Amino acid sequence: MIKEYRTIEEVAGPLMLIRSVEGVKYDELGEIELPDGSVRRCRVLEVNGDNVLVQLFESAAGLNLADSKVRFLGHGVELPVSGDMLGRVFSGMGEVIDGGPELIPEKVLDINGTPINPAARNYPSEFIQTGVSTIDGLNTLVRGQKLPIFSGSGLPHANLAAQIARQAKVRGTDSKFAVVFAAIGITFEEADFFISDFKRTGAIDRTVLFINLASDAAIERISTPRMALTAAEYLAFEKNMHVLVIMTDITNYAEALREVSAARKEVPGRRGYPGYLYTDLATMYERAGRKLDSEGSITMIPILTMPEDDKTHPIPDLTGYITEGQIILSRELYRKGILPPVDVLPSLSRLKDKGIGAGKTREDHADTMNQLFSCYARGKEAKELMVVLGEAALTPIDRLYAKFADAFEKEYINQSFEEDRTIEQTLDIGWKLLHILPRSEMKRIKPALLEKYWDKTE
Repeated sequence: MIKEYRTIEEVAGPLMLIRSVEGVKYDELGEIELPDGSVRRCRVLEVNGDNVLVQLFESAAGLNLADSKVRFLGHGVELPVSGDMLGRVFSGMGEVIDGGPELIPEKVLDINGTPINPAARNYPSEFIQTGVSTIDGLNTLVRGQKLPIFSGSGLPHANLAAQIARQAKVRGTDSKFAVVFAAIGITFEEADFFISDFKRTGAIDRTVLFINLASDAAIERISTPRMALTAAEYLAFEKNMHVLVIMTDITNYAEALREVSAARKEVPGRRGYPGYLYTDLATMYERAGRKLDSEGSITMIPILTMPEDDKTHPIPDLTGYITEGQIILSRELYRKGILPPVDVLPSLSRLKDKGIGAGKTREDHADTMNQLFSCYARGKEAKELMVVLGEAALTPIDRLYAKFADAFEKEYINQSFEEDRTIEQTLDIGWKLLHILPRSEMKRIKPALLEKYWDKTE
C-alpha cells in the first residue's frame, strides 16, 4: 500500500520540503497529485529524519501546498526496455514522444545501471569505421572505446555527430549494429535537425533517440544520459548488439549538475561545479566497454562544447582523464571553410594501435598515419615561418611541406558531411598526398610497404 502525505511544508523554486515522512530513501521517485488530479514527478534529494527534500521534474507553478498529495513509489528512476526501442524517439525521462504506440516492455531497469567489473572486461580491439577520414585514418575508434569530441560553441559538432551516427559500422562481422543517441539540453531546432536527418537517411531504423530540450527541467537533464546508457546496456549485453552511444552536449549535463548542487547548498568546487563532478562523469563513461561473456559492446562518443574554447576547463579536463583520447574541433579550420574542422595534431585516440593493421584495416595504416602526422606538423611549422620571414626565406623542401599542409587540410581533413569514405579510400588519399614530397622524406614507412604502395597510388 503506497502512503500519501499532505504534509508539504514549503516550495522554493524546484525544491519542495515534506515533513513527517516514513521509510523514504535517497534518490527515490515520487508523485505529487494536484487538486485537479494532474500528477507531477519529483526525486528525493535529501532525507533528514522524517523530513524529505525533493526536486520537481516539472514546474512548481499552480501547486497548492494544503491541497496537494505526495506519494513515494519505492524505487528510483527506471526505464522500460524492449527490442522494439529501435527506431523510436523518447523524452529525457524515457517517455515515447514520436506519436507512435507506447512500448510494451520486456524489462524495467534502474537507470543507474551496474558498473562492469574490471576483471570481466574484454580489451577493445576491433576497428569501427565512421566514414570520417580524420577519425578512421588518424584517430581510429575501436569497439568498446570512449572517445569524446571536444568542440566549441558555434562549431558543427551536431553535423559530425549525425554523420557518425548514420555511417558507423563494424566491418567484417554479421553482428547487429545499433546507435543510441542522447541529446542533452538542446534547442527545439537542434532536436528537429537530428530527428529529420535520421528519418531522411533511414538511420532511424537502427537508432534509439533520447531528446531532452533546453526548456525541460534540469533534473531531467541529469537522467537523460543514464536513460540512454541503460537502453544501450540492454541492447548490447542482452540482445548481443554492437552499440554506439553518442551524447551531446555533456556541458549542458554538467551545468544541470551544478544547478542542482547549488540548489542543495553544497560546497562548490572548481568554477562552481560540485566537487564530485569527476566521479559523476566517471559513473557514466565507465558504463562503456566489452564484457568477456558477451558478444555485444558499448562504444561511446560524448560530445562537449568547451566554454571559451578552453581545454583546461573542468568539463573537458576531467573528461580527458576518464576517456581514451579526444577529437578536438578547431575554430581556425572552421573559419577556413574546412569541414569537419578536426584539429588532428592535438587530437588523440589512445587505443588506435589496437584497432589497425593487417586483418583489421590495412597493413600500411600505422606507418602512413605516423608519416602524415609528421609531415603535417612540419608543414604547419613551415607555414608559421612563412608568415614571419616570407616565403623566399624557406628552403625548397620546407615550401613543399607547406604545400603538403594546405593540400592535407583541403583533401584529407575536408570532406562533406554526406561523404562516407571507406578506410581504403582514406588510406589511398593519404598516399596520394604524400607524393607531394620526395620519396626520400618517407622516413616513417617501412621500405617493404613503401615499395608496395608508393607506385600504386600515384
